[in-house]
Amino acid sequence: MSIKVAKFKDVAEGTQPGQFTVGDREAITSLEGLDPIYKRLLDEAVTAVVAVISPSGRANLTPVWFDYEGDTVLLNLATHRKKVEWLRANPQATFLLMNPANAYHWVSIKATVAREVSEDDPEEGKRVTDQLNRIFHKYTGGDEYALRDPSIDERRVLFEFSIDAIATFGRP
Repeated sequence: MSIKVAKFKDVAEGTQPGQFTVGDREAITSLEGLDPIYKRLLDEAVTAVVAVISPSGRANLTPVWFDYEGDTVLLNLATHRKKVEWLRANPQATFLLMNPANAYHWVSIKATVAREVSEDDPEEGKRVTDQLNRIFHKYTGGDEYALRDPSIDERRVLFEFSIDAIATFGRP
């Protein structure tokens, strides 16, 4: 597997010719090969903005908790959310993770749904619930996801994304 990384030129150390354009491009074999100053944005509790395309063709952007396993991006959603329907119709998404202390230090991940797993799946459903609890702990410190809608029998689906490309910008 090869992931394309476009490294935008920034002005962290002063202006330069071609600033704010892609400077270097490289291929990495896994997310472990991502420069540590960007990889930390994936590992820390940085809220991502995910963009998916609605039926009208407009991008819908929503803040989400970010998670991944190996080279697979994970997005755990309540099944009644519009994003679920939209991702099934157009399985591409872009995740933007910005450093909360410096919005000009970010990583963008373009990804495509490779698979989805229902919480109700008799073989893998527990994995969906366990991942939800893990991400809840990462972002809140709580042990078990406590935000299910009490007015419905909220069910979850886990989307697994393969990474198409990454773009990076800035320094911490």
